[in-house]
Amino acid sequence: PKGYPDYVLHKMVTVMQVGEEVKISKRAGSYVTVRDLIEWSGGIGVEGSVVSDREQALARGRDAVRFFMISRKADTEFVFDIDLALKQSDENPVYYVQYAHARICRVFRQLQERGGHYDEAAALNTLHRLDTEHEKALMTLLSRYPALLQKAAAEFEPHRLAFFLRDVAEALHSYYNQHRFLDEDTELQAARLALISATRQVIRNGLQLLGVSAPEAM
Repeated sequence: PKGYPDYVLHKMVTVMQVGEEVKISKRAGSYVTVRDLIEWSGGIGVEGSVVSDREQALARGRDAVRFFMISRKADTEFVFDIDLALKQSDENPVYYVQYAHARICRVFRQLQERGGHYDEAAALNTLHRLDTEHEKALMTLLSRYPALLQKAAAEFEPHRLAFFLRDVAEALHSYYNQHRFLDEDTELQAARLALISATRQVIRNGLQLLGVSAPEAM
């Protein structure tokens, strides 16, 4: 294509660990590699951390590094906080998004455990039952996904996708905390399962584009 390849210049990254800046000096030849970030974000080599499975730790580290780095705008200063990457809470953006996906998977496992079955074709005929503010907000957000991807690609701004996934996760968690999905009203249940199934698909697809895993259990 005309103009290929294009380059996006990023500002320097500051790395924080245990509340202190990791000193980097080009003159002294001290630096932090991507491998360092991956290992530290997975808990490997971090003081006080216990790693039972190195491969799983590296996988967590890769997810954190990819999501954190893509979440920044190219022209902004960025602080990579190792302590934040290690947190398993809503403060950690990659954990927050992955947990939303895992929560939805848990609902469908519970459905199977109860002997239930999800019929997507039939569920799509029940969407008129989705009328709460949480449901309207989530549907509106999901509808923006295709256009957002086009804009992010056209303008070399993948951070737009990371921000979007955090918004979807926030909407899902809010919805999850306020409503029941496995309900005695089978029509309402089908409608809500259709909505969270679509949400799971968008989260999974978005994470896949970023090279980040979408765990089914956490």
